[in-house]
Amino acid sequence: MSEYTEEEARIVAYLRDSVSSGERYFRAKNIAEAIGLTAKQVGTRLPHLAEKSDDVEIEKWGRSKSTTWRVTHQG
Repeated sequence: MSEYTEEEARIVAYLRDSVSSGERYFRAKNIAEAIGLTAKQVGTRLPHLAEKSDDVEIEKWGRSKSTTWRVTHQG
């Protein structure tokens, strides 16, 4: 598993728990509210985590007012 900062680890743990049975779609603000970070803190880390994470697959899915992220359980 890759090395994560404390904030990245919180994001990945939340996503892993949320998609344990399949896939879900998220917005940064919803993740942020759930784990006590700002939407900007989450939003700036998600593209990096998409490349870095072995636990979950994070894919930029759509963009309207804000980016939607498709997250799928790996393994």
